[in-house]
Formats: sequence, structure tokens, C-alpha cells
Amino acid sequence: MIKKLYIQIFLLILTCSAIKSIGITEVPRWGLFEIKLKGTTLNNPFTEVSLSAVFKHNGHIVQQEGFYNGNGEYLIRFMPDSLGEWSYTTNSNTDSLNAKTGKFECISAQKGNHGPVYVRNKFDFGYADGTPYYPIGTTCYAWVWQGDEMVNRTLKTLQKTAFNKIRMCLFPKQYDVYIQNEPFCYPFEGSKEKGWDFSKFNPEYFQYFEDKIARLADLGIEADVIVFHPYDGGKWGFDNMPRDANERYMRYLVARLSAYHNVWWSMANEWDMVQSKSAEDWDRLFRIIEKNDPYHHLRSIHNGMKWYDVSKSYITHLSVQTTDFFHIQEWRESYSKPVIIDECVYEGDIPNDWGNLTPEEMTSRFWQVYCRGGYCTHGETYMQKQNILWWSKGGALYGKSPERIAFLQKIMNERPVDSVYPLHNLWNKEMQLIKDKEYYLIYYGNSQQKSARLHLPKDVKFDLELIDTWNMTIKKIEGVYFGMVEIKLPGTLWMAVRAIKTSNKKEAIVNFKKDGYTPDQNIFDIIRRAKPYQLMGNKIVFASIGINSFSYQDGALIVIDGVKVGTDAGILNSIPVTEIDKVNVYTDPIDIQRFTGLNNSGIVEIITKKGH
Repeated sequence: MIKKLYIQIFLLILTCSAIKSIGITEVPRWGLFEIKLKGTTLNNPFTEVSLSAVFKHNGHIVQQEGFYNGNGEYLIRFMPDSLGEWSYTTNSNTDSLNAKTGKFECISAQKGNHGPVYVRNKFDFGYADGTPYYPIGTTCYAWVWQGDEMVNRTLKTLQKTAFNKIRMCLFPKQYDVYIQNEPFCYPFEGSKEKGWDFSKFNPEYFQYFEDKIARLADLGIEADVIVFHPYDGGKWGFDNMPRDANERYMRYLVARLSAYHNVWWSMANEWDMVQSKSAEDWDRLFRIIEKNDPYHHLRSIHNGMKWYDVSKSYITHLSVQTTDFFHIQEWRESYSKPVIIDECVYEGDIPNDWGNLTPEEMTSRFWQVYCRGGYCTHGETYMQKQNILWWSKGGALYGKSPERIAFLQKIMNERPVDSVYPLHNLWNKEMQLIKDKEYYLIYYGNSQQKSARLHLPKDVKFDLELIDTWNMTIKKIEGVYFGMVEIKLPGTLWMAVRAIKTSNKKEAIVNFKKDGYTPDQNIFDIIRRAKPYQLMGNKIVFASIGINSFSYQDGALIVIDGVKVGTDAGILNSIPVTEIDKVNVYTDPIDIQRFTGLNNSGIVEIITKKGH
């Protein structure tokens, strides 16, 4: 009987597994699930048909708007954020689209997909799965509309860089001699000669654009989508649409793109130069995103000459155009939001005053912004044949800053995850990131100083590293440091110093042999192998502390078999090496305090065989 019951249970499990594998679609977490439906093509499906769906999972309910995709096809896109079974029911004013139901299984995320990026710890960013995200952006405004060959070249270039965000326009753009070409299709039905029907979208235009968002996602790059911009000049009129067209466009865009996990909303580039819209118009458009985007993607607006009211709750972070980095700490504190300097002028050689930075200066600006608590975005404007600039059309990168920005990203990824903040004092000249008693990163910029004074905690020991931000090298500065210390610098530009709390393993270095020391060994060499030092006035001064310190100028205290014999190293000559059982060297302040006050640069402890 029991055997029969086991067989029935086993068959039931197999049946359930088979039903699941055959009948339920599997969708990766933060992947894209689509409901595809066939419906009417009569009249205007964009304005006359409403469509949405309610998705449910363990009491969690999400409503997602749908949209018309052309040729009688209607889509509802959804991005599941929780593992397990989801169900859905559609709602529509059209019978053929209404009350459609279904289920799918949300499985583990695909490799490399950490989910959408959100604000983390007030001033930073992180993916939905908790992984920190440090924005290293670039600017390529109209790359999508340069033809497949150029698009593929741009993506191939991006794949070789560290850039994890790209600023890009949805509408076509014209600017000076650098970009005047037409896209292969347009976002609305009609033509610029005969006029546009703003009530009818051209799905092909948006399909092409969203394909590029998906390809960026495959590279791990966030798409900072610029929704409006002022660089139309009457050529197409997309910057001067009536109010109802703007709102309809906004709702359509959110319905199409919000289910892509790597989308950010940048409402406008140089918003104050879009003359057709008032502050109330922008506010209303932001509210549409806020209401219709169930995933709450990041939202910003980029300034020209005038700042938007970025204190508004729907603004998630500051997107700033400026070369004044002095106020970054102030902006952080005033608005309690992350700061991204999305336009700091570009590396290049064109005559425009915003496009001819040296690569050294571009690299330095990234470091300045980062060490003041913000993040920076790159752009490149080197003149090429046919006026093809990376900043506008993409293609290839020719500058020297991208690889050095990648080096900075490595430094970012090695920082503590939480509680890092920028130094902000009355003078505000120093550029320094801090995690109290654990981590300090100081950037010296265009200073050519030959030494630096560090104010480290007195009760914590630190390892120091000299970082050459241009040559991309990290060199350990020998020794362990604490308190106020002065260290040597090479006197060259673009240096940084990183202080990292020394690991908790004991600082004492022991030289010991089971058969003791041999007569040919020298006690001073034994100590030097344990810890480098210099003899100064017959005193042992360890390089890590005594030479570079204001507070610890006395020599190492010598302790023989527990007896403090002073700092005169000459006494060591009186001890036969063969009689020494062990030599310990201490430079940890905690260990020093066990023997004496903090006026000594360390302890040399000799334990003889007799003493042992």
C-alpha cells in the first residue's frame, strides 16, 4: 500500500513538472516578458484603444500600460522583479484585447543582469540586486540614427571601454557642421514637408531605437535616454509639439521602454533652451513618467544656463552641465541626492569652446568630480573626416582619457561599499573621499608638491599607496602610518594617495630559527629584514613612521628579555647573535603602548635563550 502511494506521488511530481515545462513560460528576473495580442487596425489605434494588464505575484500587484506596435499587433511589456509564478489579466476597451489571462515563471536573472539602477545610500547608485554601481558615462547623442554600419562600430567600440552609461537622444538632432543628416525614418506618420500627424506614431522608429537599448543592455551599459532637446531649430518641429502630443508621446515612450532594465529617463538636454515648454509643462511630463513607470527608473533633467528645481521629489539625481566642481559637496548636502556632472566639456580639438580639452584635463576632471563626491560623464570631439565626432555620431574613440577613466573605475570598485563621503570644510580646496578610520583617497590634481601631509586617525594603522592617475600605476609606500604624517611625492601632476586600514593581522615580524642564529649573522641585518629602518644618531628609526612623522621622532625602544634598555642601538653589539632566541619588531601603536608611550618609532624586542 505504501509502495503504491509513493509511486502515485512520484507520478504526480513528474506530471506537475511536465505541465510546468510545457505550459508555463520562463522569464529571467529583470528580463523582458511580452504579451502579444492581435486587435483592430481601424481608425486610430494609438488614440482610440486603451490597453493595460495587471500582474500579480504573492500579493504584489503591478499595473503596466500596453501600446500599439503596428500591423494589428498590440504589446504589453513587463519586467518581473521577484522569483516565482506570476499571473496576469489584460484590460481594454476592445473585446479582442480584454480579459486575456496567463501565467509565467520568473527564474533567476541572466548572468550580468543585476536589475535596474536605483539611488543607494542617498548619494550613490546601486543595482536592484544590491551590487554597487559607479557611473562612468559617455556622450553620444545621435549614434542610433547613423546607419547600421556606424551603429555596429559604435557598439564594438563601447565593448572595449569601461563606460557603463551612455547619454543618447531619442529624437533626431542637428548641430553646427557636426550633425545634419536625416534618420532613415521618423517617429510620427507624415513628413516634415507636408506636416506630421502627432497622433500616429511610427512603430518602426521606436522598434529600431529600443533594439539599441537591448544591445546596450547586453554590454552592461545603461541607456540615459534624452526625451526632449532644443537642437531641432524648426527642421522637424519635434521640440515644438502641442501639449496633447507631448503627453501622448510621453505615455507611449514609457509603455514601450520602461520594461527594459537599463533605461534612465533624462527629460531634456539643456531644458531651459527648449523655448516651447514652461516649468509647468516639464512638471506635468515628469508626473506622467512617475505615474506610468511601475519600475521607477532614474529621472533627471540637464541644465543649460538655468537650473531646474531639482529639489522636486520626482528628480532622483542631479544631471549637471558645469566646469565648476567646487560646489559638488554643497549640492549633495542641499538636495540629498547623487550628483552626476553629465557635461564637463569634452576632450577634443574642435574650435568650439566646449570641445577642446586635453586628455590630461578630461582625466583630471573625472578625478576631481569623483573625489568631491560626484560622478562624471565623458565626451570626445576630435575632428575626423566628414565631421564624424564620437560626441554626436559615435564610431571610434581616438582620445587618451577613456583608458585612464577605466583605471579610475578600478579604484572606484575597490572602495568600501558604504559610508564613503567627501571632505567638505570651509576652504573646500582639498579633494578627498573618506570612510572614517578605514579609507582615505586624496587627489592632488595639477599640484606639483613634493610632499603631502595626511591627517589620519591616531588609533588606527594604515597602508599608503601612491597613485599616478595619468600613468595608471599604484605604488605601495613602505611602512604603516597613523596620526599626522608627511610623505614624499614625486613633484609631478595628477598624483593621488590612497590610505587603507591595515589588516588586523599582527604587525610583529619574527625572525626565528629552530637551531638559532649563526655567528655569521648580524643583529642589525636581522632587524632590517624584519622592518626597514635608518640609523639616525645611533637610534633605529623605522621608515614607516619616524622619518615621515611629526609626532614620532624618537628612535625605537630596545627591550631585552623584558627589560627596557633605551634607544641607543649600540647596546645590541653586546649581545652574541648565537645567544638570541627570537627578535620581534613592532610598529603598531597598540603594541608600542604595551611597552612605552607614543614617542618611539617602534619596539625592537630581543629574547635571548637565557631569557626564554
